[in-house]
Amino acid sequence: MISEREVSRLPPPRPPTPHSQSWRTFLDNHLGSLASIDFFTVPNPTFHVLYVFLVLAHDRRRVLHFNVTERPGAAWTAQQIIEAFPEDTATKYMVRDRDGIYGDQFRRRVSGIGINEVLTAPRSPWQNPYAERLVGSVRRKCLDHMIVLGEQHLRRILTAYSSYYHKSRTHLSLHKNAPETRAVHPPSMGAIVEIPDVGGLHHHYERRAA
Repeated sequence: MISEREVSRLPPPRPPTPHSQSWRTFLDNHLGSLASIDFFTVPNPTFHVLYVFLVLAHDRRRVLHFNVTERPGAAWTAQQIIEAFPEDTATKYMVRDRDGIYGDQFRRRVSGIGINEVLTAPRSPWQNPYAERLVGSVRRKCLDHMIVLGEQHLRRILTAYSSYYHKSRTHLSLHKNAPETRAVHPPSMGAIVEIPDVGGLHHHYERRAA
């Protein structure tokens, strides 16, 4: 039993420390000023591995830039950032993982155009959810159904899928709209026609007059 006198001698409890914002809250609060970058690999029939680098804007899930190479490096990756953000279009923050390819040359280039890097925790791909979701979509909806013959072939495939992704593919987070806002077609515009995309792998539908 502890007496009231002993209790009165105890130091007062410390006020609770306010929690910092969660990772999800950070992503939501800076939606309009965030971009993500990521690499993924694509093997071809001759067992060469191609590397795809992509830059994704969070606001409307737009692919700002992508490129393909057999030999990625810090200098090559740094150049991709310049191509993704020409002139004064750089975002305020950029989410990336801790891959060693993002070396000193890459970090200097990113800092030089005013981008603040936000690094995910080690082995935590869930902290880069938009880029990971895009990579999954590219694989499941496109590359898993094709045989990639080489670097130029892969670039053509991704260019076609990028056009479909931006103009026709709906996103729940965009209220079933596409990254490039689609116009509403009233019945007066004509009958619904089917238009193939990505070599017929996907289709979109529009109203067109006969």
